[in-house]
Amino acid sequence: MSIDWTHFTPGSALAGGMVIGIATAVLLLLAGRIAGISGIVGGLFRLQWRDMGWRMAFVAGLILAPYLWRQFGELPTIQVDTSYVVLALAGLIVGLGTRYGSGCTSGHGVCGLSRLSPRSIVATLIFMMTGITTVYVIRHLLS
Repeated sequence: MSIDWTHFTPGSALAGGMVIGIATAVLLLLAGRIAGISGIVGGLFRLQWRDMGWRMAFVAGLILAPYLWRQFGELPTIQVDTSYVVLALAGLIVGLGTRYGSGCTSGHGVCGLSRLSPRSIVATLIFMMTGITTVYVIRHLLS
């Protein structure tokens, strides 16, 4: 994967972070729900009809956002330098991690840290150290 650093601007990153922060705060204040993607998507499979609407709207927003963005600007070019098998395996490992960690990086990292949740602080530190270690091993020890 490569990042197009020439098109990165701190302004767009700040704006994106603010939109995520506002959206998670609104969801918490109006619905009393944490904006953790694994929990939201997992709830779609429990078939509890009373909260299905907001979950479907949230996931639809995640899927439609890049298409809407493309109407107003150019999407960055993304290049993934691995096979679909490796991507699928990585996705399964992440899914396993969200089950063992009782949530994903969005739930713990965005919502949990802002609430100063001790469990989320530990989970986020583990997510970060695992990611750093994985990149180091893949790029420096195995190459």
